[in-house]
Amino acid sequence: MTLNRNFDSTLLLLAVTLTCLGVVMVFSSSCVMAGEKYGDAFFFLKKQAQFALFGALLMALTMYIDYEIWRKMAIPLLILSICLLGLLFVPGMGVKAGGAARWLRLPGVTVQPAEFVKLGLVLYLASSMTRKKEKIQSFTFGFLPYVLVLGLILGLLLMQPDLGSSIIISGVAMVMLLLAGVRWRYVVPAVIAALPVIYFLIMNVDYRRRRILAFLNPWEDPYDTGFQIIQSMIAFGSGGVLGRGLGVSEQKLFYLPEAHTDFIFAVIGEELGLIGVLAVSGLFLLLVLRGLRIALHAEEPFARYLAFGLTLLLGLEAFVNMSVCMGLLPTKGLALPFISYGGTSLVASLVAVGMLLNISSRIEVKR
Repeated sequence: MTLNRNFDSTLLLLAVTLTCLGVVMVFSSSCVMAGEKYGDAFFFLKKQAQFALFGALLMALTMYIDYEIWRKMAIPLLILSICLLGLLFVPGMGVKAGGAARWLRLPGVTVQPAEFVKLGLVLYLASSMTRKKEKIQSFTFGFLPYVLVLGLILGLLLMQPDLGSSIIISGVAMVMLLLAGVRWRYVVPAVIAALPVIYFLIMNVDYRRRRILAFLNPWEDPYDTGFQIIQSMIAFGSGGVLGRGLGVSEQKLFYLPEAHTDFIFAVIGEELGLIGVLAVSGLFLLLVLRGLRIALHAEEPFARYLAFGLTLLLGLEAFVNMSVCMGLLPTKGLALPFISYGGTSLVASLVAVGMLLNISSRIEVKR
């Protein structure tokens, strides 16, 4: 056995490819709208390119930071990310868009704290579960503390409101707990107990209820609640097998809302066709498989939990976003990792890959 000092080059190539594709598609999907709104067709392209460069620098830095440092900093980083969430409700700091206060205005930059909370929670869970070892099977020490921390985070997210991130974070946390050895008889009742709460949060909030009804039958209200998903379906349908061609999308011409953010996958379907959709899906699948490979081969428990949690986070977000765009899930305000416009999401995704790459460099392999 020998220590492999090389990073997982395949994972690195996948992340770079997805990021570069994202920069191209952000320009393609936003140039008309940016020219109309800002008088500069390259407005979003320049910003996304800056985000990509900054994220790449952080990824390169994270690759060389020993993951044991992240283990020691897990709790402070989680507390910091929760504090950033709390700042959203300070007058003058939270930025509202689309009826939700999810963005925090800091000097010179606007960030989305939910993206940092996702990383912070995965780090905290991996670190804490490693320390507890066999105590993880205890309700008092191995389950209740995590439920309380998760409840605090979910409470702040739902106050924004951000149900999509809440569901992603809950799913990642529960799977990580089961992986670490938390008893099923604790997790399953907690999930069952949460179902009525989710039902209440959806059916007693008008816009969420209308989204569910639109998901079930978008043609019942094609000019309002069903408009977004119908336009997305039209984009995929008009793309056919080979696509209309890069930059030739018609749905991005003010038909498809959020064409450069939440529904950028629909623009990919229209411009690059089924081939492009399968290619992007395949890239994400390969990225998840490489992440799982790193998790399975990592020798230390913390590295295994961290790699699994980060991989699950990236994979689940991609799956939900693509499913929403194709009408397989109700509409949620979630970005497509690496590809959707947005600095915080892109930087957080690249940092997550940097952590995975660092873990891969510490794996012992046979010659």
